[in-house]
Amino acid sequence: MPTSTGPSATPSDVVVVGGGIVGLAVAWRAADAGLAVTVLDPSPGDGATRAAAGMLAAVSEADFGERDLARLNLASAARWPAFAVDLAAATGRDVPLLRAGSLAVAYDADDLALLRRVLALHREWGLASAEVSVADARRREPYLGPRLAGAARVEGDLAVDPRGTHAALLEALTRAPGGTVVRRAAVRLERDAAGRVVAAHDAAGVRHAAGAVVLAAGAVPPAGLLDGVPEVRVPVRPVKGVTLRLDAGPGLALEHVVRGTVQGRPVYLVPRGPGTGAGPGSGPGHREIVVGATSEERPDDRRAEAGGVFALLRDARALVPGIDEAALVDVTPRARPATPDNLPLVGATAVPGLLAAVGHGRNGVLLAPLTADAVLAALTGTPPPDDALDTLTAADPRRFAPATPEGALP
Repeated sequence: MPTSTGPSATPSDVVVVGGGIVGLAVAWRAADAGLAVTVLDPSPGDGATRAAAGMLAAVSEADFGERDLARLNLASAARWPAFAVDLAAATGRDVPLLRAGSLAVAYDADDLALLRRVLALHREWGLASAEVSVADARRREPYLGPRLAGAARVEGDLAVDPRGTHAALLEALTRAPGGTVVRRAAVRLERDAAGRVVAAHDAAGVRHAAGAVVLAAGAVPPAGLLDGVPEVRVPVRPVKGVTLRLDAGPGLALEHVVRGTVQGRPVYLVPRGPGTGAGPGSGPGHREIVVGATSEERPDDRRAEAGGVFALLRDARALVPGIDEAALVDVTPRARPATPDNLPLVGATAVPGLLAAVGHGRNGVLLAPLTADAVLAALTGTPPPDDALDTLTAADPRRFAPATPEGALP
């Protein structure tokens, strides 16, 4: 097994590889439980977390063929209010949740037919949503456009600012007695003679010994990191998306998340509270509105194509025409870490000492609290959360174990 010849850092109970919102949620909960935790990440929060809109929309996110994922999302969404309260108490930072719910709107007749299919799926799965008249939707959200074919409400949906939440998590972790963030990438794992992962080595050659290593590295894990653990397969691929951040004045005070389809193309608008606007000319009555929904099987090249930005703005203004008056202050292209079955990898792997908290796709922010609870349970040898016990089995990282080589004994 590889051994270290370079310098060594102070040993930790846990090393978390990756400092996005999922990795920091795991690290903070572990540190809060009394464990010594080191996070390795050269740019914490600069991956999918940077682009995320922050919809905590377990019902709205429910999709055909993804019942296990819907159950995981529901269990994690239920944790978010307490998670936000705990994080605010640990830092003194407010972590506000938008609690007004979502409005799902359809632009034309075909979009309405799709919306009604989704609502029928919700009824079949016992999820709370209901079709409403367009007039009722406009009473709830007066800024909706004049040409809509239909609408539905989802009262239980929440939303949060991922960038603000990440900053609070970073502060909470570094305030914790055993919390450390090292702004360097992990480049390889070290195993002992029995095959257990016992350390991670960073890009400066420093060895970080730990009782366990948690992989939370996002869409593109560092090259070569898993070379020494051939028993573990992490089939995460980048799925690129772009979000736009608008600075809207008092004349566009959206109070709901607006999700919709425009001639078959999905789009959403997620408002923040007053005072969250940014950019030149922003004032206390301004607020941020995040526009997004693109999803492409492309590498994380950090490039936003002009046509994609145009299409997002075109479809968003079809639902909420008032965004024409808002300032475009930020364009963020990033890749989400997606798995073949769209379920994350959460918990122990086939190699002792190595755990996974990766592959959350479009639901990283939503699933952060449940992932943190599940990984902490695995680290401490306690039972996983009761309300998600069955569905966490579907997220077992060992489901993607490498196939037995032809001719070898299983």
